[in-house]
Amino acid sequence: MDGDPRDRAANLSCWSGPVEAEPVGGGITNSNFRVEDDGRRFFVRIGADIPRHGVMRFHELAASRAAHAAGISPEVLHHEEGAMVLQYVEGRTLRAEDICEQATLERIIPLIKRCHIGIPMHLRGPAMVFWVFHVIRDYAHTLREDGSRMLPALARLVEIAARLESAVGPVSLVFGHNDLLAANFIDDGNRIWLIDWDYAGFNSPLFDLGGLASNNELSTSHEETMLRQYFAGALTDELRARYTAMKCASLLREAMWSMVSEHDSSVDFDFIAYTDMNLQRFDEAWTRFEEM
Repeated sequence: MDGDPRDRAANLSCWSGPVEAEPVGGGITNSNFRVEDDGRRFFVRIGADIPRHGVMRFHELAASRAAHAAGISPEVLHHEEGAMVLQYVEGRTLRAEDICEQATLERIIPLIKRCHIGIPMHLRGPAMVFWVFHVIRDYAHTLREDGSRMLPALARLVEIAARLESAVGPVSLVFGHNDLLAANFIDDGNRIWLIDWDYAGFNSPLFDLGGLASNNELSTSHEETMLRQYFAGALTDELRARYTAMKCASLLREAMWSMVSEHDSSVDFDFIAYTDMNLQRFDEAWTRFEEM
C-alpha cells in the first residue's frame, strides 16, 4: 500500500475533522494507531494484503465483525481499503507470564472455545481455511524461490511436517484465531478480549491450543489443565499425541513464517534471531514427540 500509514490513518473519511494518529506498537503485519475524534478514542489498523503469509484483509474484516457479534472482539466502526477502525479497549495487554497463571488461563480457554464455535454463526461471505501443513509447504516453495539461507534445511523440515500431519489425523473443523500470542489478549478488568484476526480461518482446535501453549511456553501441567478444560476432561493418550504433533507444527510454522519475513519484511525486527529461536524450540518439541 502506497503512502505513509500514519497519514492514511489520520485522513480516513470517518473523522469529524482534523485528527492526530498516535502510533501504537506491536504490529508486524500492519501499522496500528490510536485516534481521538469528537471526544472518543478509536483504534486504527492500516495494512494491505500479504499473500505470501495468507493475510487477506477482506477476510480479516469479516472475521473481526463476526468476532464482535460473538462477544469476543471490539466492534468494527468503519473500514476502507486497507484500513479498519475499531472500538478502543481500555485495558492491559497480556504477557506470556500472565497466560501461564492458572486463573488467567482458565479465563482464556472459554474465550477460545467461543471463538471456535461462536464465530461461524456470524461469519459472512467467503471463508478461508488455515491448514498449517499447507502453510508449511507453501512457505517452503517461497523460501526456495527466494534463495533463502535456510535452503539446506527445507527438505528435512517438509518431511517432518508430513509425518506430523499424518500423526494429527482426521480433524473436526472450528473457526480458529490461529495467532494466539499473549499480545492479542486484552484484559479490561472485567473481561478478556481477543483481537487481531489477520490469520483467522477454519482449522482444527488443536492448532489454537498448541499455538497458545507454544507461543506462551505453558508448562506441562498447564497444558494438561488447558486440554482438560477445553475437552471437558475427555482426554486420551491418542488425543495427547495428536495435540503434541500439532504443537510441533505450530512451532515449525512460526519458524518458517520468520524465515520468509527475513527476506521481505521492512519491519525493524531481528527475524534471523527469531527464526533460530523458534527452530531450536521446534527441534526440542520434535525430539520429545518422537520419544512419546
